Amino acid sequence: VAGVVNLNTATAKQLAMLPGVGPHRAKAIVAYRKLTKFAGPEQIRKVKGVGAAVYAKIKSHISVSGATTLHRLPRPVS
Repeated sequence: VAGVVNLNTATAKQLAMLPGVGPHRAKAIVAYRKLTKFAGPEQIRKVKGVGAAVYAKIKSHISVSGATTLHRLPRPVS
């Protein structure tokens, strides 16, 4: 993937594109933000199932402001 996802505005489908997240964790992120807005990207670690390993994979792709620009890169043709 390329780009960033805004944790405060992204849909579950957009969040699920993050490496290591998937639909289940994406729903947990949406549920968490309904209770409290993300103040910083590192706050995603408070979501159940998002530990250090997942955070390391996604930290360059998450933000708490601005537009969501995350998209899948085309697979190289071999």
